[in-house]
Amino acid sequence: MSTLAAQAISTRRLDLLPLRVEHAEEMAVVLSDPALHTFIGGTPDSPQALRSRYQRMTAGSGDPAISWLNWVIRLRDKSCLTGTVQATVSRSAHGLVAEIAWVVGTPWQGRGIATEAAQGLVAWLSRQPVHTVIAHIHPEHRASAAVAAAAGLAPTDAWQEGEIRWHGSIGR
Repeated sequence: MSTLAAQAISTRRLDLLPLRVEHAEEMAVVLSDPALHTFIGGTPDSPQALRSRYQRMTAGSGDPAISWLNWVIRLRDKSCLTGTVQATVSRSAHGLVAEIAWVVGTPWQGRGIATEAAQGLVAWLSRQPVHTVIAHIHPEHRASAAVAAAAGLAPTDAWQEGEIRWHGSIGR
């Protein structure tokens, strides 16, 4: 597999911009609400910790069979960052699979931003040699379940670390 690289993606209201270390300061504020960690655990990162994490993420997985693709979500009319989307692309027996995730800062939730970003991401992935998209969602996280459904994924009977695996077929 040749390594995929994040490219800018535009949707009706959003620009998904490839993650850069320089995004850490603004994103630390966007992701500062401890409530964002209700279902995923952990606590908000400081700007310095987020900068270190972004340095690791932008360096890539180190495994040529795995592509780490990360974007910040910019609300175009406000010219501010509101969250992130990501895809980890790897090879399965049937071709390339992308595991996706998203997070939108608390002040911007309930506006359809996560749904629009996830749909934009899946549309972009469908133009890559990716055939399957999966997400893992906590069974009580109704908002994320709604985002996954809107992005074309459906829940399966499979569980991983207390989360339900969602699955969607895309591409050619």
